[in-house]
Amino acid sequence: MRDKTQTNSAAPGDRLIRAGAVVFFIGAVATLVTVAPLFLGAKPFPTYMFGLSMLMAVGFLVAGAGVLRSVVAGRNQARGASR
Repeated sequence: MRDKTQTNSAAPGDRLIRAGAVVFFIGAVATLVTVAPLFLGAKPFPTYMFGLSMLMAVGFLVAGAGVLRSVVAGRNQARGASR
């Protein structure tokens, strides 16, 4: 049986995974910027920068939700094909 999914079609969780990756990357950059003054002996950044560092965790959770959504959609598709 041929796979009916096109190579360029987006699965249900793909946008969440991409958005999570972008948010994670922004959080990673904010973490590097926040930690850099500690190694350079400079004045630390304001507290809100530490809050931006938490975007790494938020991005990870969003991407994980996208993976779970893809898994559920694949499972539902497999159940539909077996009936």
